[in-house]
This record gives sequence, C-alpha cells and structure tokens, in this order.
Amino acid sequence: MDDQEPKRVRRQRYSGTHPKTFKEKYKELTPEQYTADIQKVLSQGRTPAGMHRSICVKEILEFLQIIPGQIGLDATLGYGGHSLEILKCLHPGGRLFAIDVDPFELPRTKDRLAALGYGPEAILIRKMNFSCIDQIASETGPLNFVLADLGVSSMQIDNPDRGFSFKVEGPLDLRLNPKSGKSAASLLKNSSQDQLEDIFVTNADEPYAELISTTIISKIKKGIDISTTTHLRNIIWEALDFLVSTNRNDEIKKSCQRCFQALRIEVNDEFGALDKFLEKLPAVLETGGRVAILSFHSGEDRRVKKSFQKLFREGQYSAVAPDLIRPSVEECNANPRARSAKFRWAIKA
Repeated sequence: MDDQEPKRVRRQRYSGTHPKTFKEKYKELTPEQYTADIQKVLSQGRTPAGMHRSICVKEILEFLQIIPGQIGLDATLGYGGHSLEILKCLHPGGRLFAIDVDPFELPRTKDRLAALGYGPEAILIRKMNFSCIDQIASETGPLNFVLADLGVSSMQIDNPDRGFSFKVEGPLDLRLNPKSGKSAASLLKNSSQDQLEDIFVTNADEPYAELISTTIISKIKKGIDISTTTHLRNIIWEALDFLVSTNRNDEIKKSCQRCFQALRIEVNDEFGALDKFLEKLPAVLETGGRVAILSFHSGEDRRVKKSFQKLFREGQYSAVAPDLIRPSVEECNANPRARSAKFRWAIKA
C-alpha cells in the first residue's frame, strides 16, 4: 500500500469560458506555470493576475553597479522581481538580504526564488518593516547597496480580499499586513471629519477632501456601515455627483484612487516608516555604498528628495540624483503601471 501513487488532484475549474472574479481564476497564485497565458497577457500591456512586473530594473541595476561577492538588501521584496535580477549579479559569493511585511506574499516569493535555485545561502528573507533596517545591518555589517520599491505589489491590488482596489468588491482593509493594526474600515469608523479631511489632504492632495470626508462622516452618523471597498467608492461617487465637467467620471475615479491611497498610507503608517528608513540609511551603508529608491506618488518622492538633499548637505552622502529618473516610454507602453514611478539614488560618503 505504501508504494501506491498519491491520488491525482484535478486542477480547480471555473464556470464559463471567461472568469470574471479573482477566485474563479485557477492561475492567479501560480501564474508562472502558465507561460503561454502570461506571454499573451504581457503582449497586451497588462499584468497577469497574481504577478508583479518590476519597474526600472535596467536603470536600477546600472546605478547599483552590483558585482559578485557583495552584500545588499532588498528592503521591499514583494514578488521578488528586482531581487531575482540582483541575485544574478551577486553570484558567485554574494548574498542578498530581503524583507517585507506581507505575511501572505512573503512565503510565496521565498518558494518561487528557491525553485529557481536561490536558497538561504544566496538570499535570506525575513518578515519585517523596512523602518527596521538597522536590525539587519547589525547582523550583516555595512551594506554595499540597498534597494526600496515603495509601490504596492500587483498581487495585493489584484486580490479583492486585500481591499486595495475600489474597482472590485472586497473588505475595506488596505493593510499590507492584515494580521497587524487596524483596517481602513475601522479607521473611518473612529475618525472625525477634520481628521479624515487631513488624511485625504496630507496623504494624497485630494482636492475634494472636505466634501468627501463630510459625506463619509454623515453616513457613519446615520448608522451606515462602510465596510467594503464598493461601499466607500459609492459614497465618494455620491459626494462628487455634482461635478458637470466633460471628464466627470475620470475626475471621480481619480478621487477614489487618491482616497484609497490616503487611507492605505494611514493604516500602514507608510510615511512614518519611510521617514525612519531614510534617517537610518547612511548608517547601514559602507563608504561608497549605494541606495536606490522607487516611489509612486508625490508624498513619497518629496520625502526621499528632501532626505537625500539634507544628508548630502550634511556630508553623509557624496552624491545624490540631480533629478528624478522616469521609466522609459517603451516600459510605460508595455506596463502602464510604470507611468507614475519615480526613481532617485544616493551614494554614501
């Protein structure tokens, strides 16, 4: 009996020929097993569900100038696209440390890289926030390079259960680590109108912050439970229904995007974590060490730019990017999600 082959498990099937929901798609968690499907989706300028396409890979690698034997850190591992290309440069003899706060995607990325031949001798992966990079450096010693991609991964956006997108129904969560902290729904329930307006303005420069926050609080006072992504989207739409411009729908969609971004930043304390990360960076780099940061909205980019310039004036950096670097036109055409990316760098004095 022990020699019997295990019973074959049929792959999950979905109803119909064109599945509409994330859970109906049997490919979303292992897209790499479906090469033909991936290539078809990529050729259409889209990102396959469950995958993430790393941005500015060529520009980042050209700046970091990684050579075999170095020690570096990917401070935001995500899907592992940047790490994979870095590992190719580090071999033989180098080692990459990689961290991320997402408890769901981290083990998947670890398994994916291991299947490609990159085990713990090549990359050491840990679940932690990048604001704690000093803890990594206390083990590794000074680092040759650090990379941080501040964008939300496509896997998080695509999965409705994570609550990152206003386009599909899901719990209004928005936490990078759903096992820690409070959800966006809880934040709304426990905020005043002034607090909510400040969040929308400070975190996303939302022009209709006062009107949207007033409408949200009014609904909550009436006992309406704003617990899903579509609940919030519909309330924002209702608040801005007065708009009469020819591009009214696009304006409202942008406000939805900004409000969701603002709430995500707040529930994850993204600006606080970024400020700590930027402050600790020079101390973890060796002399001549390089740091590359990819941001995706003005609030992040302002912080990176000001920190780099301040530390450059203080003599902690010998050089910083004179201007931000954008993805090429070709990359933006192939991957529309790259259009908002902003790349800056600095070199330790």
